[in-house]
Amino acid sequence: MSVGLFPGQGSYRVGSLDGLLADPDARRAIEAVDDVVVESLGRGLIKPLVDNAALGDDGLADVEPELTQVAAFALSVAVFEVLRARGATLSVLVGHSLGEIAALVAGGGLTVDEGTRVLCHRLAALREHDTSGGRMVALSCDRRRAEQVLALLPSSDTVVAVANGSTQTAVSGPADALSRVVRVADAIGLTATYLRAPHPFHNPLLEPARRAFADRVRGHRSHGFRIPVFSPILGRYYRDHDDLGELLAAHLVTPVEFGPAVSRAHSSGARVWVEVGGGRALTNLVRAHHPADTVCTPLHGTPDALAETVRFLGGTTTITLAPALAQVVPPLPVAPAPPPIRAVPPPAATPEVPRTAIPRDVIEARVRTLYAEALEYPEEVFEHDAELEADLGIDSVKQTELMARLGDAFDLGPRPEGMRMSDYRTFGRVIDFVVDSLAPENGSRR
Repeated sequence: MSVGLFPGQGSYRVGSLDGLLADPDARRAIEAVDDVVVESLGRGLIKPLVDNAALGDDGLADVEPELTQVAAFALSVAVFEVLRARGATLSVLVGHSLGEIAALVAGGGLTVDEGTRVLCHRLAALREHDTSGGRMVALSCDRRRAEQVLALLPSSDTVVAVANGSTQTAVSGPADALSRVVRVADAIGLTATYLRAPHPFHNPLLEPARRAFADRVRGHRSHGFRIPVFSPILGRYYRDHDDLGELLAAHLVTPVEFGPAVSRAHSSGARVWVEVGGGRALTNLVRAHHPADTVCTPLHGTPDALAETVRFLGGTTTITLAPALAQVVPPLPVAPAPPPIRAVPPPAATPEVPRTAIPRDVIEARVRTLYAEALEYPEEVFEHDAELEADLGIDSVKQTELMARLGDAFDLGPRPEGMRMSDYRTFGRVIDFVVDSLAPENGSRR
């Protein structure tokens, strides 16, 4: 059983749409989205994304918060069209938050035109009716512990918004309350990361926007589904003739139970998971709980992997694309229990090498091997921009243990005073830490 996962807010990556425009099926889908965006928002989708690409993912989300949401939707719809047109098959579709709109389009419940209009109405309702100034923060813990953190706050406006499983829970609420959440999380050893979300999604604070959104889209009924679509928000499959407008409006104030949705699908036989969109956040969450399953990330990794994903899912036709980013990740070995973090065997004794003689690429290779062996992950997942927790599911406790192993392997000595794991959230930042620690001006810490 194969499951298509449709990511939502924050999943668009700079340049992702560019590579797909060379494919005729993807291009038709993107242009269909663009036509509605021009009509509804008064400007096109592609040009602002290209003009601001130099800002990077975070900068683009800050400058174009609405267009990056539309781009995430367009990206998912386009990737699905590439898969569908070439005979690749998926058994079930699951959307994550905003991604449910794309999943409904892919499943046949909405047309591309209708899905885009629904999304534009959603953006307008939020723009005009959310005055909360709220945001979202991801915590490296399960729902229960996140609720314990929230219980320490003086008000109840901050809530669990997204339960992604045992390794990640997102909360949403007013900005000042989230600042307290971050401080509490840091004090108890949890990683807290602000999400690229311009509103406090899945929170009763958005009730005024929910009412306005429902008024705009009420009566959008499903056309019937070609592929079943499961909603982690509703906790059920969408049904033929559901009032999709009313249900989608309710999303704004209802939490996402993604972790339980994955468990349910796995219990029903799901063993292949495909990220139908940008990045690999959802498939990494799956891998954290089901390491023996196979995951496909069609827009992340090797240049040929979108085509590899098509072939893996039973399609055969050649894809014409600009360089794409994707990979098919094989199953990880199954162990009776989560493997302990173990040290890499020390290298054979050699004459002491001056710190200046260790090139960065050698350091990076050694760190990658250490992390891969300690976690039993394939080395190729440790890319420079891979986020240890969000992408790889490595919680703050494991990150601390790995840092200790690095200290032993590179003779770095005691951790610097005031060092926080949240400052080293990507694999590249870990490499920077080791390189900086080995710099001649720092001398030996022993």
